[in-house]
Amino acid sequence: MQLTKTQLANMIDHTNLKAYADEEAMKKLCSEAADNHFAMVAINGAQVERCAALLKGTGVHVGAAIGFPLGQMTIASKVFEAQDAIDKGADEIDYVINVAELKNGNLDFIEKEMQAIVDVCRKAGKISKVIFENCYLTDEEKTKVAEIARKVKPDFVKTSTGFGTGGATAEDVRLMKSVVGDEVKVKAAGGIRDLKTALAMVEAGAERLGTSTGVEIVEAFAD
Repeated sequence: MQLTKTQLANMIDHTNLKAYADEEAMKKLCSEAADNHFAMVAINGAQVERCAALLKGTGVHVGAAIGFPLGQMTIASKVFEAQDAIDKGADEIDYVINVAELKNGNLDFIEKEMQAIVDVCRKAGKISKVIFENCYLTDEEKTKVAEIARKVKPDFVKTSTGFGTGGATAEDVRLMKSVVGDEVKVKAAGGIRDLKTALAMVEAGAERLGTSTGVEIVEAFAD
């Protein structure tokens, strides 16, 4: 796939999900996202209102992390968190599945949770992304969640939070894409810190890249 710098930048979700990311960090994140024409800023829910104001009129989306980073909340609490973020200006919702319920073999729960959050996003006209946290999953489990996603149709399935024991791999991107097909897009996130890794994810089938080093990646591409 031949990419231009602009096309690559438009795939990047510029990320700062650190607990200590203060107002200055958010201003920097949003300024960089606007200057580079990134797709989105990926932030915690408490920062949504601030970033929505900073990015108004830029075309850069505000993305809220939901159930982050462990996913160990009730469905109702994740739905509330998603709706609250949307009400405060979020354009995109990235939520973490309940990995424990997947490990319990409770696929009905995984589908119910996914459907509930996708419904909230769809009703509001917002983008939904489902974070698998692949570092904790077997290939069989990844496949099962991807099959549910193909049925429920979130906008994206996503590899990782970046807070687990491992991040995105090209192999996982290929596996997820092979299951969801053209019905759902794939976002790679976690450990994407340089141009080589970013391009490997795109080559594997990712259409979004979650990274805190987006500026360095597009500058390296330009060079």
